[in-house]
Amino acid sequence: MRLTPLVIASAALALAAPAVVPAAAQARPHSAPPAAPGVSVPGGRYDHTVALTFRAGRGDTVRYTLDGTTPTRASRAYSPGRPLRITEDTNVTAVAFRGGRASVAVAYGYLIRTKEKPLARLVVMSDVHVGDHEHNDKKYESFFDTIGSVFPHPDAILSNGDMINDNGDGKGPDHRIVSDIFQANLKRKGMTGTQVLLSNGNHDDSLAMIRAGYPKAWFPDSGGGYYESDVKGVHLLTVNTETYDGDAAQRTWLKNRLAALTTGPAASRKPVLVQGHRPTAGTTMDGQQASNPGLAADLSAFPQAILFSGHSHLNVNDDRSVHQRDFTSVNDGSMSYVEVDHGYQMVTDNGLADRFEAPTAQALFVEVYKDRTEIDRINMAADKHDIYTGGQWSASWQPPYASAGTLAGPGWTVRLKGSTNQQIKDNFRYTAARRNTVAPQFTTRRPLTQVRLTGGGTALRVAQAVDDQLVHHYRVDVTDTVTGAKVLSSKVLSDYYFMPRPNALDIPVPDAVAGHRYRAEAVAVDACGNASRPVSLTFTG
Repeated sequence: MRLTPLVIASAALALAAPAVVPAAAQARPHSAPPAAPGVSVPGGRYDHTVALTFRAGRGDTVRYTLDGTTPTRASRAYSPGRPLRITEDTNVTAVAFRGGRASVAVAYGYLIRTKEKPLARLVVMSDVHVGDHEHNDKKYESFFDTIGSVFPHPDAILSNGDMINDNGDGKGPDHRIVSDIFQANLKRKGMTGTQVLLSNGNHDDSLAMIRAGYPKAWFPDSGGGYYESDVKGVHLLTVNTETYDGDAAQRTWLKNRLAALTTGPAASRKPVLVQGHRPTAGTTMDGQQASNPGLAADLSAFPQAILFSGHSHLNVNDDRSVHQRDFTSVNDGSMSYVEVDHGYQMVTDNGLADRFEAPTAQALFVEVYKDRTEIDRINMAADKHDIYTGGQWSASWQPPYASAGTLAGPGWTVRLKGSTNQQIKDNFRYTAARRNTVAPQFTTRRPLTQVRLTGGGTALRVAQAVDDQLVHHYRVDVTDTVTGAKVLSSKVLSDYYFMPRPNALDIPVPDAVAGHRYRAEAVAVDACGNASRPVSLTFTG
């Protein structure tokens, strides 16, 4: 992903806002790593240009990037007294350098809007998967702090299924834990007017346990797990995707309500939001992990419908997470951990692994205007970690998160343009036919180099390519030119679901024999399958 570059200029006036500085940003011995930089204006949503200054320890040099990459000693240096003017959505990532030492990287996400007020603001999340207070209290304090930085007073928070971890093993009472955590944070953040609206997921035990666990207003169904809500005049229809295809009454209700809400010239250009836990067939992420073909069929007559779905945990960085054909379908990501499409490998501390999960938490921030719906993708936590710790699977990484509030990609804008339903569909922007066709490019002089691993062995270092959206993975092949054997053939994920992204990937070359010559070739591929030109390197094991 490469976000739109910002206009950078000096500002003559000092900022009135108090500096946001990590507690560790105090003078330390010269031998210690410098503390991470702080910023004068915290990340969040603003209706004006932001003039940003950095704070760092005495003698430290702050270097920063604006494209989601990790700053290096070659990155632009911040000049004290010359604020950065942020005029467009971006991630600002900063590192403090002192001598040969560097701080950890910290990233801040900024959404820049006009003073136009939306009709309604909603946070859409799913797959909370809470099972106790011990591992979730602090996480959700951080998550609600991030929500408050973008929407201080959201009109609604949608939790789109799988609030708990029930697998038919009697964990329904855990809904009370989720309720307690949410209510405590709503009170702490002053979100007293925020509606909370839930849908039923496959890990939520029974509808009766959901009703017992939350205030009635959070799940106001009349028996079937589906219901209608009004969020500041914006219509929301919550469906029960666990029973939808076999529930004739629910299907009739949804079609009738959609027909009534979209009748008339003015109504035909107003969005109707729909939330349901499982994605529908053939939509988001090009149909991966989808179900409920009946729901897709019933929505197909209503291009005004914007369906939000979770369940898959598939990340929202990938632009295939928004899909339009007959209606708009949007993947929610996940508040516990994200997944990528299968069939790839990740670089971990223990080498390449067949891995498709990462401990990243994400949500959508939705603003409904008179003529459009804007959807922003926000990371709640996207620090680089392995989902396995000591051989044990875990998604319980605890705050503080250096990536909280960063942007997982440019926003999506849904417009309903046309006087007929067919014209609205013809004007859809996020269709399969209009998928991105721009290929990634390697821009460094030496995209491939050989490096020696600390514990011994050889690795191929791949300098990350750039793309107008994101580099999804690299096709990497390494051949022993002595024997003709291929010692490595892999599709290696680019770590695009972390913030900031690493500038290079060190891919171990297994069983490299000393003295043998090897030829490596790499191709960068984006999420839509567009591939770069191949780059190659010959090296000795």
